[in-house]
Amino acid sequence: MAPPEIRFDREGYAGIVTLCRPGALNALSHGMVRALAEALASWKEDAGVQTVVIRAEGRAFCAGGDIRAVYEAGRGASEQRAFFRDEYRLNAAIKAFPKPYVALVDGYIMGGGAGIAVHGSHRAFAENAVFAMPETGIGFFPDVGSSYFLSRMPGAAGVYSALAAMRLRRGDALHAGIATHAVPAAAFDAIVQRLARGEGADIVLADHAEPVEAETLERLGPILDASFANGSVESILVGLDALNGPHADWARQTAATIRSKSPTSLRVALRQIRAARELDFDDCIRLDWRIACAILDGPDFYEGVRAALVDKDQSPAWQPATLSEVDPEAIDRHFVTPAEGDIPLP
Repeated sequence: MAPPEIRFDREGYAGIVTLCRPGALNALSHGMVRALAEALASWKEDAGVQTVVIRAEGRAFCAGGDIRAVYEAGRGASEQRAFFRDEYRLNAAIKAFPKPYVALVDGYIMGGGAGIAVHGSHRAFAENAVFAMPETGIGFFPDVGSSYFLSRMPGAAGVYSALAAMRLRRGDALHAGIATHAVPAAAFDAIVQRLARGEGADIVLADHAEPVEAETLERLGPILDASFANGSVESILVGLDALNGPHADWARQTAATIRSKSPTSLRVALRQIRAARELDFDDCIRLDWRIACAILDGPDFYEGVRAALVDKDQSPAWQPATLSEVDPEAIDRHFVTPAEGDIPLP
C-alpha cells in the first residue's frame, strides 16, 4: 500500500500520481520513492495506461528528497544508502519509461523533485515554478541524474546553476531545456482530463502552451560562458571578482554565494558536471551513486543539513573550510567504485 504522502489514481487512459505532503513541500520520503517505482512498473505493462501524469498539492511541486530523514538515520546507517539507491533507480526508470510521462509543475522543484520530473518526456511549468539544485549549500552535490541535463544546458548555464545553486523561474527553465512547455496552472485540470480521454501529450500541451521569455539566462549567456565554461572553482571566482560594467553587482553576489557553499561539494560538482558531458544517462546515475557513497562517509553533508534544517543557524563549519585546503586525492575518491560496487540499474 502506498504511504499517505503519495496517491495513485486511474482516470481513463491516464495513470495519475499526486504528491500529497504539502506541509513538507512534498519532500520525497523513502516510502514515496518505492511506491512510485512500483506504480510505474505496473503502469509500464498496463496497456490501458497510455500516459502517466505527476502533479502535487500545495505551493511546491517537490522541494527534494527528505534529507532530514537521511541525516537523522546517522552516518553509516544502511537506510541512507538504501534511500539513494532506490531514488536513483527510480530516476533511471523514469528516464527509460516507454510512455509519455507528463510532469505538471508549479512552485518549487528542487533536487529530488527534479529527478522525478525532468527525466520524463514532458515537463509543463506554470507561473510559480522555480527550479534549483541547491545541494552544494548542504555539503552534498547535484544528484538524481541532474548532471545529465545540467551539462547539456546552453553554454555554461548548468555549471553556474550547480555551483551557485541559483533559482530559475519558468522562462529560464524553458530556455535551458528543464521545462518543455510553459502552461498556466489554471489549465492543469483540463490537461489531465484530455490526457485521460486518450489525447496525445504533444497535442494537449501544445494547445495550452503560452509564450514566455527567459528571465536571466539568455541575457547572461555570454557572461556565464566567459566566467564558468573553463577553469577551476578558484579561477571562476577570480573572474567574477574582476568583472566590471553592468553585470558587476551580479558577479559580486554570485561569487559571495559560491563562497558560502561547501568547498568539497564545489570541487566535486564542477568535476561531475564536466565529466557528464561525455556520459550517457545511466553512467551519470552510476556516477551519482559513487559520489553519494563518498559524501555520506564525510562530514560536510551532516554539517550542512544541521545548519540548514536542524539548528537552522545557517552557519555551517565546512571541513575543510577553504578551497585551498581540499585534498585532490579526497576528491578523486568520490569518483571511484565504492566497496559495495556500482548501483544496479533496471
